[in-house]
Amino acid sequence: MRTWPLAATAVLALTLAACASGNGGAGDAPAASQPTVSHIHGLGIDPADDRLYVATHEGLFTPGKGGTAQRVGDSEDDFMGFTVAGANTFLASGHPALGAGGPGNRGLIESTDAGKTWKTRSLAGEADFHALDYADGTIYGYDSTGGLLRVSKDGTKWEDRARIEALDIAINPDAPDTILATTAEGVAKSTDAGETFAAGKAPVMAFVSWAKDDALYGIDTSGVLNRSTDGGTTWKKTTTVPGGQPQALTAVNARRILAATQDGVYESQDSGKTFTKRLTVSSSSPH
Repeated sequence: MRTWPLAATAVLALTLAACASGNGGAGDAPAASQPTVSHIHGLGIDPADDRLYVATHEGLFTPGKGGTAQRVGDSEDDFMGFTVAGANTFLASGHPALGAGGPGNRGLIESTDAGKTWKTRSLAGEADFHALDYADGTIYGYDSTGGLLRVSKDGTKWEDRARIEALDIAINPDAPDTILATTAEGVAKSTDAGETFAAGKAPVMAFVSWAKDDALYGIDTSGVLNRSTDGGTTWKKTTTVPGGQPQALTAVNARRILAATQDGVYESQDSGKTFTKRLTVSSSSPH
């Protein structure tokens, strides 16, 4: 693959820097009574109560009073890939906090109590999923340790699919054999459930999220949100999400979109035309 454009390289480097701290990168986080969020890796809405959850370098959070970060559970692990799989059910990957013990790569972990507690499902010590998606009863994960797309029906047995140098993946919820990956060349598409990918095509996106067949969203490396109604063949710009460089994107449905940037988490209820800040990110953190 060609070298990432400068802006794309910055996004990729930021993600990898947060990951590189591996065993204990989140150990210097403030006390749980005054948590600080420095870097965000995933966003999701729990359908059980419509609450927003934010997976970060310092653990899992939800917005509290005035947009402050409220820790969920007692874990200060570095959450990398993160997705909501159902009511109170979350899937994630990442690294243990300083002194927490266990393997440097968590593999696939699961919570069935809305993030309060977590258990290992598979691949502990092996996989580091930087992107996770769930569609039609299947888990899709991009394992950064080998640049490999992996797929599982039950969260324990995995099938290895294509190798691709990517930052994010998105699955068409109405046709799961169609998968997109964000690459240095642009958005790469697979139509055979990830067995192969065509070369990436412009525009270059940092993150993508697929709410429904005709509601695919992508955010580029400068924070410009785009929408595609034809599976990524063409894109139309909607607006620029406030706060600078993007860190995560989740389309909850065709109208509701969550985006994390350098200074916080923003939500749109009108298909990305306008955004409201939901949670503040610390600007002083080095991560």
